[in-house]
Amino acid sequence: MFLDLGVGNLAEPVSGRAWSQSEIARQVARRVARFTRSGLSRGDRVFLPFGNSLEFFAELLAIWKLGACAVPIDSRLTAFEIRTLVSAALPRLAVVDHLTEAAVAEALADAGVPVVETTQAGDEEATAGFSQLDDDALILFTSGSTGAPKGVVHTHRSLRARWMGLRDHLGVAPFARTLCLLPTHFGHGLICNCLFPWLSGMDLFVTPPFRPEIIIRLGQMIDDHRITFLSSVPAVWKLATRLSKPPQAGTLQRVHCGSAPLSAHAWEEIRAWTGTRQVCNSYGITETGSWVAGLGNADCAAEDGLIGAGWGAIIKVLHTADTTRPLVPEDECLPGESGFVWLNTPALMKGYFQRDDLTALAVRDGWFLTGDIGFLDEHGRLVLRGRERDEINRGGMKIYPSDVDTVVERFEGASDVCTFALDDEVYGQAVGMAVVLTNSESATIRALHSWMRSQLAEHKMPMRWWLVDEIPRTSRGKINRDAVKAACAGLTPLDLAHVLAGEMSG
Repeated sequence: MFLDLGVGNLAEPVSGRAWSQSEIARQVARRVARFTRSGLSRGDRVFLPFGNSLEFFAELLAIWKLGACAVPIDSRLTAFEIRTLVSAALPRLAVVDHLTEAAVAEALADAGVPVVETTQAGDEEATAGFSQLDDDALILFTSGSTGAPKGVVHTHRSLRARWMGLRDHLGVAPFARTLCLLPTHFGHGLICNCLFPWLSGMDLFVTPPFRPEIIIRLGQMIDDHRITFLSSVPAVWKLATRLSKPPQAGTLQRVHCGSAPLSAHAWEEIRAWTGTRQVCNSYGITETGSWVAGLGNADCAAEDGLIGAGWGAIIKVLHTADTTRPLVPEDECLPGESGFVWLNTPALMKGYFQRDDLTALAVRDGWFLTGDIGFLDEHGRLVLRGRERDEINRGGMKIYPSDVDTVVERFEGASDVCTFALDDEVYGQAVGMAVVLTNSESATIRALHSWMRSQLAEHKMPMRWWLVDEIPRTSRGKINRDAVKAACAGLTPLDLAHVLAGEMSG
């Protein structure tokens, strides 16, 4: 087991179920026996279209003990998407739970994949040796469930490199009682929020992901279970800081936020709610084993987009995004100069599953091109500006949507926002914005417009606004700006000129 500490205890705060270390060992042994009867062998792949449960972690360890590879997938995928991933990964079998949609199980069976229920483990127990370091451990699909799937392959070696890097930079004491609110089918939730503490011998508490009814009572849950650490995403904190009573017991020692960098305003809100200053952006990419950079000591001034230093990684910001030629020192940006973020880490993925072409587009001589835009400050800390593909080019002027989002987030009457590029005949691209307001009265809209004009350069001001009830997010809690733009295309934009004219005429 990781660092020979053994696993910690497992608990489900919502259901009240819990497994001790000895019970976990029994549950894993039963699943090893079941997998052995099914003929599972080294190198085989097992689909896990469920997660965030005690049984999920027992299945994962049993798969690894037999040298096989786990493929956690989103339980909300359609039958079509399941078949697409099956065709790409060719799993030996799949394990489901009682909450798995019947259509998902049927799609797996129709594709010729044997399906077993996780509780069908039997009473027979068996042992097996652990996987070898260079065996495939995980395949995590980051895209392509409806097209060409893109599966990130991590070996046991790359996973251990990630966990050892985190241990070296953060220690394990703050993670003694870790809470996971995130899905376990992607890197942030699984590799770092769950497996790093749990395989280091810490206790893990796991809930169903992104449930509003859970987030609303998050403060009480933290107190009831004496939680010392949790990681989440900005969308969760928007809800928690507004609707949940803060924890009172003072047990939280550290808090991470991922998927998108926090604004300084949101950062301070989370600090106030959690009662600890040890709140930081954890910069994580599935291809690098998730958390690859952040602040070891987060007791510093909050800054928009501030990440920090590498955790077992070297960070460079370069002028180039070209992976077809060698990287040279002349490519490096000066401190404070924005460019493309590259990472070098022993936790780098093995590659994209059976897609050497995609791997070659992302990796050059061990350096991974993240697709993020940022800069290194005078202290050598990474500060993120946004994603390369999200960048808006308005007549040659580059606009980062996150800059606009950050300003709107600080407006008291805005609860969520997403800025995106619009096609424009004159400038090529213009700025559009979908925003969720606490009320849609003209006075609120005018106040927001006035606030933005006081904070943003003229060329960054959104030309078209959409007032929406919510901003859709992916299963990982991230905003897909293209999806938001497509959703707004079918809606009527706000007649901003009319609203502002009302102010002028008044």
